[in-house]
Amino acid sequence: MPYLWLKALHVAAAITFVGGVLADAALLPLLAEGEPTSRDGQRLVRGLRDWHRLVTTPAMVVVWALGLALALRGGWFPFWWLQAKLVLVLALSALHGVQSGALRRLAGGSAPRIDRMRFGGVMVVGVVTAIAILVVVKPS
Repeated sequence: MPYLWLKALHVAAAITFVGGVLADAALLPLLAEGEPTSRDGQRLVRGLRDWHRLVTTPAMVVVWALGLALALRGGWFPFWWLQAKLVLVLALSALHGVQSGALRRLAGGSAPRIDRMRFGGVMVVGVVTAIAILVVVKPS
């Protein structure tokens, strides 16, 4: 597959992944503070969890697969900017895992510990901004 197609699909998957992680970051604290066992709360948790499993998680897998393919094709692994980007993407992937656990607990009727996720949205925006700068500028 030509480089530009790989890059375009990687960016599209990244936008989808980040959108899902941001949605989770915005809604999880509200759900945990509210009444997640109410009928409406459970419907929202179920919908968010389904979106997380069916859209956000596959997008994350595509981001990783295409990102690694692009890095191999470009020969960028020796460069520090790519290593820094990988650490940041790993942090986003870890947040995604924490969000998965919180959604699972909410779906089971128990309230997750949201205190450590209260600033998840701010973290996502900061990390994505840093990733964009690293990828576009490719500092040496």
